[in-house]
Amino acid sequence: MEVLRRSSVFAAEVMEVFDRSPTDKELVSQAKALCRDYINSRLIRAGVSWSKPEHNIPVPGGKLAEVSTILLRLGDELEYIRPNVYRNIARQLNISLHSEAVVTDAFLAVAAQIFTAGITWGKVVSLYAVAAGLAVDCVRHAQPAMVHTIVDCLGEFVRKTLVTWLKRRGGWADITKCVVNTDPSLRSHWLVAAVCSFGHFLKAIFFVLLPER
Repeated sequence: MEVLRRSSVFAAEVMEVFDRSPTDKELVSQAKALCRDYINSRLIRAGVSWSKPEHNIPVPGGKLAEVSTILLRLGDELEYIRPNVYRNIARQLNISLHSEAVVTDAFLAVAAQIFTAGITWGKVVSLYAVAAGLAVDCVRHAQPAMVHTIVDCLGEFVRKTLVTWLKRRGGWADITKCVVNTDPSLRSHWLVAAVCSFGHFLKAIFFVLLPER
């Protein structure tokens, strides 16, 4: 009961920040909560079973739940546009999933490449899709602990690279503006830029990660 009480208090605190300007720490905490929810959704969809040791961490609720739902919906759009881009990430990068350092370096290198030319919500969604794709690979290869490594890496990247941009937009809730227009004829036009060059930066990262000869 005490664990449940603490979880409820934590969830309430996370939700409360949507009513005011969030701090850097709060934005990072929300980013990680969204990442855990995104990854869990993709693991379920992939039919991959795993156990989460962090039982006391609540799933997003309230306004953060709305953000999570929209993030997942936009992720679906990315995968609709390019169904094979966000699958088998480890194979595309030609990396081993048995080393935390290798997984961390690969994810952060890809993240940096995604945002080389600036920050958009499309690229943020792409970052989450990469994290989830890599997490699915890790669980499938009997490395479930790497999921938490990926979540932590994403949080650190958000802290260093995206926090200022997020604060200018009032926080994560700004992503809800991306789904105002539901006209099918304009399906995901704003997301195309997030995936059109994905193959190019995968190739770039592949060469970055190659061992020195």
